[in-house]
Amino acid sequence: MSGGFDAELEWIKLRKVRELMSGGRGPEASGQPLTLTSHNFNEVLSRSPLVLVDFWAPWCGPCRIIAPIVEELAAQYAGRVVVGKLNVDENPEIAARFMVAAIPTLILFKNGSEVERLIGAMPKSAIESVIEKHLQ
Repeated sequence: MSGGFDAELEWIKLRKVRELMSGGRGPEASGQPLTLTSHNFNEVLSRSPLVLVDFWAPWCGPCRIIAPIVEELAAQYAGRVVVGKLNVDENPEIAARFMVAAIPTLILFKNGSEVERLIGAMPKSAIESVIEKHLQ
């Protein structure tokens, strides 16, 4: 088996476990941020009308500061907005594709297209206002 196939299989298993844990409503309804990778990024964007992606890295202090906010937003908007986290060190091709030059960067996608970009650590209220604008 190739490494890519193994990673895809692991992602499918994780998705199924999350789906079971959320009562069969799908991983986006679990109230937890999805772990996004080059294997599932396009699929998540194509199947979900509103997706907030946190581009982050484990060594980034500001990323660690907003991590709890991202988790709160995932729970708060469960079922309405898919919230995902993409580690830029593990998925540099996705970060390059969206020209992410600084982290944390939060990008809001609507119907697969970027509609908002927030750079740097910011308060939850600032992120909420951007999400709310696009929920209507």
